[in-house]
Amino acid sequence: MNVVSTPPGGLHETDAVIIGAGPVGLFQVFELGLLEIKAHVIDSLHAVGGQCVELYPDKPIYDIPAIPSCTGQELTDGLLKQIEPFGATYHLGQEVTVVQKREDGRFDVETSLGTKFITKTIFIAAGVGSFQPRTMKVDGIDAFEGSQLFYRVKNPAMFEGKNLVICGGGDSALDWALNFVGKAESVVLLHRREDFRAAPASVAKMKQLCDEYEMQLIIGQVSGIETKDDKLSELRVTGADGVTRRVPLDMLLVFYGLSPKLGPIAEWGLDIERKQLKVVSTEKFETNVPGIFAVGDINTYPGKKKLILSGFHEAALAAFGAAPYIFPDKKIHMQYTTTSPKLHKVLGVETPVFD
Repeated sequence: MNVVSTPPGGLHETDAVIIGAGPVGLFQVFELGLLEIKAHVIDSLHAVGGQCVELYPDKPIYDIPAIPSCTGQELTDGLLKQIEPFGATYHLGQEVTVVQKREDGRFDVETSLGTKFITKTIFIAAGVGSFQPRTMKVDGIDAFEGSQLFYRVKNPAMFEGKNLVICGGGDSALDWALNFVGKAESVVLLHRREDFRAAPASVAKMKQLCDEYEMQLIIGQVSGIETKDDKLSELRVTGADGVTRRVPLDMLLVFYGLSPKLGPIAEWGLDIERKQLKVVSTEKFETNVPGIFAVGDINTYPGKKKLILSGFHEAALAAFGAAPYIFPDKKIHMQYTTTSPKLHKVLGVETPVFD
């Protein structure tokens, strides 16, 4: 589903601002919507879906309740359809730079593009924070980024029929290497050592394909490049034996992992532990600053598990925890979407009639 991003600038008064448009941030829209709280959603990326869509759009996810298997993109599309009745406003391609408490108890929020908000509550669902792929440090290689050098796969079809070199030893490198065998003209996996950080089954499958000459594994590090007609033509790869070999290629995929950064979040007066936001209790996932909540991978508490389904649970309780700030004179009653005519109206569905 396409999401229309609001043009930057202007001032918005709202009940809730959600920082992060990954799966947990999107589900936070739903839980707030059930309580008739409208939200503005801000994300530094230019599309919703967060890490799921940015890094692994086609990678299957198996632990979403009642959905045996779905990709990151399919999960995002389903969430967007689910929250459509609540009319969230999206502000994409901009980072929250300022969060300040006002005298009236609300917050001033400002983004890198000058969009301003006055909000009663803030929900930080920023995943691992502002994350950037770790880049390859080889002289001259940066000139080919976006044409022959890639740190993520957005369009798998563009790599089919090409001679690929894939660098890395984690799940991303192994997953994409296995995916492109039989689709690419050739696949070379390049890793600096014999040990891998990927799932053992993936490593076993890779070695089997190497034994069958369907792909190749090279142990070594890229020490230089060769060009021809202004294009990247070969990598110089130096092995543990000190010998440098040349590896021809059309496309280079590099998966050295992510370098997560909290960025401006670190300056908002929140309790931080190992680059994660501490929550005061697991009753409502509120931070040490009243009115600011942290849900999903960005938060930490005893027993924390970094799972999408855990983030969904946290979003539900955070919504109820935030309600008193938004409706201080209103008692919030727990209602169920299966039986509540009020929620059916909010969701835009018919209330079923049972004989």
